Amino acid sequence: MAHARLSAIGMAVPEKIITNAFFESLIETTDEWIVSRTGIKTRYHTGPNEFTSDLCVKAVQDLVAQYPAVSLEDVDMILVATTSPDQPMPSMACRVQHRLSLSRAGALDIYAACAGFSYGVVMATGLIAGGIHKKILVLGAETLSKVTDFTDRSSCMLFGDGAGAVLIEADETGNIGVGITGASGEGGPDLFISGFADNIDGQPLTMNRCIVQNGKKVFKWAVNKAIEQMPILAAANGLTLSQIDWFVPHSANLRIIEAICKDTGFPVEKTLESIVDYGNTSSASIPIALYNGIKSGKVKRGDKIMIFGFGGGLAYAGTVITW
Repeated sequence: MAHARLSAIGMAVPEKIITNAFFESLIETTDEWIVSRTGIKTRYHTGPNEFTSDLCVKAVQDLVAQYPAVSLEDVDMILVATTSPDQPMPSMACRVQHRLSLSRAGALDIYAACAGFSYGVVMATGLIAGGIHKKILVLGAETLSKVTDFTDRSSCMLFGDGAGAVLIEADETGNIGVGITGASGEGGPDLFISGFADNIDGQPLTMNRCIVQNGKKVFKWAVNKAIEQMPILAAANGLTLSQIDWFVPHSANLRIIEAICKDTGFPVEKTLESIVDYGNTSSASIPIALYNGIKSGKVKRGDKIMIFGFGGGLAYAGTVITW
């Protein structure tokens, strides 16, 4: 059986940086309030003619720039996790395939919100283990500023735009371990973007094509689910939490990450986040955090990294990578 190796990583954000001061003219808030509640200092927003597929392409281009020995000519599958595609069809994966001229690759989008990137890594590992594919690009990419309700004081300052890309290849030994996936579908009404339906299980939905969330309920679910699943994921990989060098959760809110670390006893200083500088970038938050952890020199070769995504669905997924 083939094993899967995560061998390269890249990321991209738009040029336009948004400080907390931007929101002071839109809603009743202050920089101090935003930082105290979320930890966020800045995030990035796309321009009117910049979309998710653009960020995907830039993230892959950055991956190649960071790892010059990498060749993408034989990539045979592209998986893109996003909740904010350019349009419902064609998929972002097909757009990436076309724009990067990766004609040998299959293409599929993953719609698992903030857990999407982690799902993508788990899926890519399985496709390689099954001998179906040998070289897979997995991306998490979002332009959440295009689906943000800027009148919603409770959430509009949270979201940012960005993309992360990793290359996962068939390898004799591999560095991606056992993965877990799961969902609590009954929590769908607590975090959603309205679409064609006007209700979920009889509950009316706001029909404005914007992100709507019950922050308190999602916060509690995310913390409890991480506390429950982290030791299970570690054990599935023959480890204890104390043997994990770096924890990379979805960066939804710095206070969620702090609560998870407090309740599990995992050191917050061994946790990688992207929330402070990039905001909540949903499916892009984990690869952006991992990219910066590697780039800064924090993550060393041989380090064991637990990634764990959680969000809309409500869905979760995670795995352990030995960098």
